[in-house]
Amino acid sequence: MKTPYLIVLFALCFSCAPIRVNYDFERTTDFSKYKTYNYYSDLQTGLSEFDTKRLLDALDLELKARGYALSDHPDFFIDINSSSYQEAQRNTVGVGLGGSGRNVGGGISIGLPVGQGNMNQQITFDFVDEKNNKGLFWQAVSESSYHPNTTPESREAHFAALVKKVLDKYPPKF
Repeated sequence: MKTPYLIVLFALCFSCAPIRVNYDFERTTDFSKYKTYNYYSDLQTGLSEFDTKRLLDALDLELKARGYALSDHPDFFIDINSSSYQEAQRNTVGVGLGGSGRNVGGGISIGLPVGQGNMNQQITFDFVDEKNNKGLFWQAVSESSYHPNTTPESREAHFAALVKKVLDKYPPKF
């Protein structure tokens, strides 16, 4: 009984971390006809096996809450890809040396990096209609901080918050 409470607590903590999402979609799509979904059988998310399961569980839970059903004969398929990268270091400490004399001056200054840049993760969600040969009809690309050494509970909460943010604009309102 404590696990759901911890997940909610971690989700609140991670919701403070910025998750940026960009969306794109085919404007001629009738989104009301999509009620069932599934994942591609050869899905290669680029995440660890555990993180893939956490992400798919969070996605299933959120889609179910929105009225969508997992199906063997879906209206659309979901493809997920990810990549991780380290941000360039922005924090530096300046060290300077200087001297002066009568009509003579000089100095040297260098910037030394402090700490490491943040690890970021980009995850792309593609919704594809193969049933009607429509192809890609909706896409979300998320970017967020990534902490590879966090606890399983923290990762679960992170993916729950990420999925909620990604699906915030699905279906699009225009």
